[in-house]
Amino acid sequence: MSPDTLPAAVRARRRTPLKTLGPGTWILILSVAVAALVVTFMTIDLKGNLGYVLPLRANKVAAMLLVAYAVGISTVLFQTVTGNRILTPSIMGFDALYILLQTFLAFTIGTQALMTMGAGTRFILEVVLMVGFSWLLYRWLFVGGGKSLHLVLLVGIVFGTLFRGISSLLQRLIDPSEFVVLQDLFFASFNNVDSSLLGVSALTILAASIAGWRIRNRFDVLALGRETAVNLGVNHRTTVTQVLVICSVLVAVSTALVGPITFFGLLVASVAYQLCSVFRHRYVLPIAVLLGAIALLGGQLTLERIFGFDTALSIVIEFIGGIVFIALLLKGSVK
Repeated sequence: MSPDTLPAAVRARRRTPLKTLGPGTWILILSVAVAALVVTFMTIDLKGNLGYVLPLRANKVAAMLLVAYAVGISTVLFQTVTGNRILTPSIMGFDALYILLQTFLAFTIGTQALMTMGAGTRFILEVVLMVGFSWLLYRWLFVGGGKSLHLVLLVGIVFGTLFRGISSLLQRLIDPSEFVVLQDLFFASFNNVDSSLLGVSALTILAASIAGWRIRNRFDVLALGRETAVNLGVNHRTTVTQVLVICSVLVAVSTALVGPITFFGLLVASVAYQLCSVFRHRYVLPIAVLLGAIALLGGQLTLERIFGFDTALSIVIEFIGGIVFIALLLKGSVK
């Protein structure tokens, strides 16, 4: 039967299938899917030395869940304070700063020394540098009159471009063989996550989450816009600064743990908004986190079992996320 011959009510239901389920139902369905993927990831084709295989798989699962949580929460909150559905925290230059740091270390001490440097030292250095950069940026731009969030975003884009330019210059000056080794650090990977960093990452993310939980009642008000939030009694500048710092900590930990994933947050946040019929953060945030966990667990499982580790999961995510980004632009979501 042709779709044009169907009753109007049936055609309407087919056009809006996602709205038939409430956000609570979606959270339940996605939670079950995440639990099933975790069990599958831990038990599929399980053989050999279990004392080696199980901890290795548990580390991957823990890293993917931490990244899904950090990226999902930070992207939704960042889009709330900026009032734009296509912006992500990477616009502030975090990815460019991470690549510049790796390139600078490779240029000054060499890739061999960089790879043998303690994982904890590199992790702390990267997190402190990225959070410190964002803190100085927010403090410099938000303290004083006449400064705005849009100026912060513009300066973040300019710094990101500057960091990429310096990185490109240094990469042209180092030995080509060292550049090949350095290039592997530019792509996120869940196969080489240091297990000793998971505990520190979890504690840091927990501290940022507690800070966010204390101001959770202001998120929905911030989404209404600056004027409305101010009229409702919210200290807009202070709250926005707090949210941006929380986003900075979450993105810094995620990037330092596995590497930069530019479009991953945009991908999960866009789908979360499509699934959630009411745009309240108590629903959008957990849906975004669960979608991120499904994307990472399902994607990694597919790449390992079907494609045999022939490519990195971050490359596939960037490809799909880039398509979503272009689709949002064509749809006219730019505000």
